[in-house]
Amino acid sequence: MSPEGPGHGTPASESPRHGAPAPGTRAPAAPGTAPAGADAPAAPAQDAAPARGATAPHHNRENTPDGTAPDGTTQPGPPPAGPTAQGGDTDGTDPWPQPPAPDEHPTRPADAPAEHRRPAHHAAGPRHRTEAHTGGEGGPGRPPQRRPEPGGGLLMGRPFGVPVYVAPSWFLVAALITWVFGGQLDRVLPELGAARYLVSLFFAVAFYASVLVHELAHTVAALRFKLPVRRIQLQFFGGVSEIEKEAETPGREFVLAFVGPLLSLVLAGVFYAALLPVEPDSVPGVLLAGLMVSNLIVAVFNLLPGLPLDGGRMLRAVVWKITGRPMSGTVAAAWVGRALAIAVLIGLPLLTQSLGSDAADDVGMDTVMDALLAAILAAIIWTGAGNSLRMARLREHLPELRARALTRRAVPVPADTPLSEALRRANASGARALVVVDTEGRPVSLVREAAIVGVPEHRRPWVPVSTLAQDLTDGMRVSAELTGEELLDALRANPATEYLVVEETGEIYGVLSAADVERAFVKAMARPS
Repeated sequence: MSPEGPGHGTPASESPRHGAPAPGTRAPAAPGTAPAGADAPAAPAQDAAPARGATAPHHNRENTPDGTAPDGTTQPGPPPAGPTAQGGDTDGTDPWPQPPAPDEHPTRPADAPAEHRRPAHHAAGPRHRTEAHTGGEGGPGRPPQRRPEPGGGLLMGRPFGVPVYVAPSWFLVAALITWVFGGQLDRVLPELGAARYLVSLFFAVAFYASVLVHELAHTVAALRFKLPVRRIQLQFFGGVSEIEKEAETPGREFVLAFVGPLLSLVLAGVFYAALLPVEPDSVPGVLLAGLMVSNLIVAVFNLLPGLPLDGGRMLRAVVWKITGRPMSGTVAAAWVGRALAIAVLIGLPLLTQSLGSDAADDVGMDTVMDALLAAILAAIIWTGAGNSLRMARLREHLPELRARALTRRAVPVPADTPLSEALRRANASGARALVVVDTEGRPVSLVREAAIVGVPEHRRPWVPVSTLAQDLTDGMRVSAELTGEELLDALRANPATEYLVVEETGEIYGVLSAADVERAFVKAMARPS
């Protein structure tokens, strides 16, 4: 199948699955996000990074620690929000006003520095299989987690520096191939006896070696285009190369997809040439013939014009070139892939039955197995096509995630300030974050929103904010210019629930909550493409 490129942040792309498509790829999600389409509950932010005089992107930066402007007046802010979604022994009210809408770019006061915008970074799609933290894995509002190192089975080596894994499902398929091919050998070379299963096992290993060559073709092409490859995995029904970005042009996309089937066709030709001087009714002859046919099937199958197969990627590149929109190519290739899945579900059993014997005795277990195989293949293709659509939508909407637009305004408070007083100052100035500062006004820690919610209102006058804060680390400082995958990568690399947002000049811009990033991500994914 074709490489599925994730884009910035993006999900990564999976290269073709060969022999048969591997199960569909999971669409990447923003760190700490809930599943797309779900309403993300407001979750308390934690571990925030303090800011000296930190303010939100859309408020005057000259506020004093008590929430007043230089002229002595307080800045108006939105009213406090309704009941919080967090637990805790509270009076049921949220101490913070509602956050700005994720898609609204905060405005800056006239006396504030002008925004510095770097050129938009190419969004090639979400990094492949970036996991969304949902359910038991953190749920909404939990800090983004560092992406785990590649794994997924038995490590076989690192050709070109890319780890190659054999998934546990491969052993099931190897056993199935050994059994089926062994039965065929018994009819052609009955004198082998039980040794036929050793020959069949060798065939299974050799077949997957040719699948690995197919995958390496995608990998080499990706590396040639400077696209990082996370891993290669041999699994049930073939293999997959996980490419972390997609090609930047339709021409490169076409080449990246085509090299896999091309190498399979070359291998089929090599095995055919090696078969010519060999006796057909010998073990080498049977093995070479089997490898020739299997590589030919791999090439033809992957050239079918529907995602997630290589042919689908090629079709996507062609439509992309014609329309100028990669999303149009993805939509066209994905729907062709779904039509292909239906054709496989219905047509494969009919084809195998028409090629077999007409005897009534043959209609039994073989027919059931053919139908089961067709159903599995159809499900894989259908799921892969759907995942490709979701990943494309993710890549399209990733640029909407902007640190500057999602940043909360913050007010600086001394460490010994009672929580009730700090909240009063924050609400008076319309801020939604508290930054603990030292005697010289330097930020030292951020007050965790989850900790605030857990303090009953009647105790807040006696609880200093320093007891609810987390120390600020360098990893909790993020640039206000970060967008899309760059923003998600920064949050994944330094798991926390709140981050200090700074300008390129080092000026404090405000505090970014992982919960706000999550809500913005869910809202963006819910929009039609």
